[in-house]
Amino acid sequence: MSMTLTVNGEPRQSAAATVIALLTEEGVQPDAKGVAVALNGAVVRKPDWSATALADGDAVEIVKPFSGG
Repeated sequence: MSMTLTVNGEPRQSAAATVIALLTEEGVQPDAKGVAVALNGAVVRKPDWSATALADGDAVEIVKPFSGG
């Protein structure tokens, strides 16, 4: 089932049912150090990613480390 999510400010269609599924869909390694997720403005703890369900209209912010200056 596809739904509309806002991911890092951009609307997109997604079939991800959980935060961890969305990370995988977005090409983000869930085990990578420094990755953080907020769902509708609230931080989701890493241990909860696989159990945190997504719903149509949710806003997700994915923060990941980058190199450079």
